[in-house]
Amino acid sequence: MTETGLGALASKLPWVGTTIFTVMSKLAAETGAINLSQGFPGFDCSPELVKLVEKYLKTGFNQYAPMTGVPALREALAQKTEDLYGISYHPETEITVTSGATEALFAAITAVIRPGDEVLVFEPAYDSYVPAIELNGGIPVLVTLTPPDYTIDWETVRGKITDKTRLILVNTPHNPTGRVWTADDLAQLAALVKDRDIWIVSDEVYEHIRFDGRPHQSLATHPVLQERTFVCGSFGKTFHITGWKIGYCLAPKALTTEFRKIHQYLTFSTVTPIQHALADYLKNPVHYETLPDFYERKRNLFLESLRGSRFQFRPTEGSFFQTVSYQAITDEPDYDLAIRLTKEIGVASIPVSVFYRARNDYRILRFCFAKDDDTLLRAGERLSRL
Repeated sequence: MTETGLGALASKLPWVGTTIFTVMSKLAAETGAINLSQGFPGFDCSPELVKLVEKYLKTGFNQYAPMTGVPALREALAQKTEDLYGISYHPETEITVTSGATEALFAAITAVIRPGDEVLVFEPAYDSYVPAIELNGGIPVLVTLTPPDYTIDWETVRGKITDKTRLILVNTPHNPTGRVWTADDLAQLAALVKDRDIWIVSDEVYEHIRFDGRPHQSLATHPVLQERTFVCGSFGKTFHITGWKIGYCLAPKALTTEFRKIHQYLTFSTVTPIQHALADYLKNPVHYETLPDFYERKRNLFLESLRGSRFQFRPTEGSFFQTVSYQAITDEPDYDLAIRLTKEIGVASIPVSVFYRARNDYRILRFCFAKDDDTLLRAGERLSRL
């Protein structure tokens, strides 16, 4: 018993500690290192977008937004999805604005999972997936992908499916590996689920950041997958506004109904003036159509700065992350090397082992290249000293 007479609070997530992103960003700040660890842009958003937010702040749009999202923004999202993928989602019944994609993911998982349900997760996996599953009593079933290409062995996936499988989590373009799903991946997944009561949550926050002419294969574009999928997106990565935490979920009407039952008790609504500003900003497609070229140039600049180093890499297919192998340099565990590089040469990264439940260490680090050019060149020069 404590002094207050209370027993110890039993943790619902006993294995969870401070995230690696917090650890590495804090260490970078303390040491003055270049922070290529946490995934946020090192430059500001468009002044035009800021002016739009200011406009709505000053003209009285400062009270609760509708729980489902500002109608103008839902309509703009519907139009964008129709224009890009030829898929129609009704703005009133099939599109919901959320406080970031992480909330959308949690609400979708919560809407589906009951205690004892199994959820297939492709790892390395973004760190919010498994805790969301376990908080809802679900059982994560891991499908482990390995370097250098992180392709999916669909026969392995088939072998993981049981009568208890209720959900599959998809992420494309993928964080942390940068792999982009292909049309064949969609076809393989559709073949697995078409005769089963299995739902899908698709994390597509990097949909506009893919390279070398690769198309984004949204799960919304496949009829078998579309009818059972919650597509979760975000404006944060697209418009360099990660701190605004504005996301959304596209899903068929029946799924959206259950999704909103959860969403209304998580955040209820999302900041009003920013929703109105984004609705206006989305009217010009150039704001997202130019993103692949913008980040492809940054990827290429960063990789060129590493050409003289002993790191080994394949150019990332999508996202604003590049993974590199250091097997030719040292046998140190990736976590130890990430700490050492931050302290000794002044560049912070993320050890990829943290994205595996069993901490599989393939001697790979992840770097974020969503930074200004000078920062990327300075980081590359320091890394090439190894």
